[in-house]
Amino acid sequence: MSEDTDTKPPTVTPARAVIAVCLIAPFVAMLWVSSYAKVEPTFIGIPFFYWYQMLWVLISTALTMIAYKLWQRDQRARKGGASA
Repeated sequence: MSEDTDTKPPTVTPARAVIAVCLIAPFVAMLWVSSYAKVEPTFIGIPFFYWYQMLWVLISTALTMIAYKLWQRDQRARKGGASA
């Protein structure tokens, strides 16, 4: 069997660690219910329990976008390094 010389084996890089944190953080924040299961502080009359979750929708979107851009950059670097 011959190895495919165009790809490298998976490695853990700082960029991939950041990607993992970006993708795991929203899950941890939402599964840790006791941290936000309260009414105060309210924001424009909305209890903390609700606005905290809605805030995480926006944060999750931003973190997913960051993870995607880092992944694209990582893949370009791997392909560029393989051809050099």
